[in-house]
Amino acid sequence: MTRTTLDTAALAHDLRLAVMRFSRRLRYQRVDQSVTLTHLAALSTLQRHGAMSPGELASHERVQPPSMTRVVVALEGMGLVTRSPHPTDGRQVVIDLTPAAEELLGAEARAREAWLAERVQQLSAEERAVLRDAAVIMEKLASG
Repeated sequence: MTRTTLDTAALAHDLRLAVMRFSRRLRYQRVDQSVTLTHLAALSTLQRHGAMSPGELASHERVQPPSMTRVVVALEGMGLVTRSPHPTDGRQVVIDLTPAAEELLGAEARAREAWLAERVQQLSAEERAVLRDAAVIMEKLASG
């Protein structure tokens, strides 16, 4: 292996660990602990992509449809999603967010961003500039 390959592999290792730790830390800056991370992921997918069938939601979340059915039942019981008839397939339903879900997702995002803003504020101006550049690079990595 060349020195460049070793350096790249070491960087990939360090970056993977840092991103995992950061993600875990950010994930636990929560407003409502009664809603699981799985529930939040499903709600976020509905917010991002709009109303959809449970099967489509399962596909987006990369879980089996029976698992998503349980999630949807729980979310409906909490008043966070509604079911309505599918417009073209009478055998299906469409799942959509309620205003309470929109409010919850907003509160969750604000809590995480407040925690992160407080942490970023503690950094030097140079470190914040590096993070601005890193955010662009990480977005590039994530989209490719």
